[in-house]
Amino acid sequence: MSADLPDFHIPHDEKISWMVETNGWAIESVPPGVSMSAEGAPMPTYSYTVNFPTAFGMPEVVILGLTPVACRGLFDLIADVLGSGQTIEIGAEIVGLFDGEQRAKFVNVNMSVHGQMFASAGSWHKGHAFGVVQMVWPDRNGFLPGEAGFEQRLRFTQPLLA
Repeated sequence: MSADLPDFHIPHDEKISWMVETNGWAIESVPPGVSMSAEGAPMPTYSYTVNFPTAFGMPEVVILGLTPVACRGLFDLIADVLGSGQTIEIGAEIVGLFDGEQRAKFVNVNMSVHGQMFASAGSWHKGHAFGVVQMVWPDRNGFLPGEAGFEQRLRFTQPLLA
């Protein structure tokens, strides 16, 4: 009976290509603990884009510590902003991605330390150098990682890759 069912197993590179052909960009989600940080601590779950540089002229974007569904919604918002012709300044605080006028910031990822975290993007870019920015999100009190007052228990959920 199962012989009549279609085979939905598609090679990973083909899935990425299909997403890029369909949307102009793809999303890759990585479960917690798969990648190791430079300090040897397990990494939280994270998701990142593939093909943002070509689609929008912006580096790939990574978000740490949020579910893939939440990241997809944020990536869609970012793609809508960029697709409308607006730009997102790297390093500047922005307001409007989160409810309640919460702040967010895009910071450059240190690729010499963390580049191995983005294997699918590396394959997509075929060995050519590419940049990644981390979108950092606020804790429940509105503080961003690296700021005095940021909730310390979240430093493992959202480590800075800068």
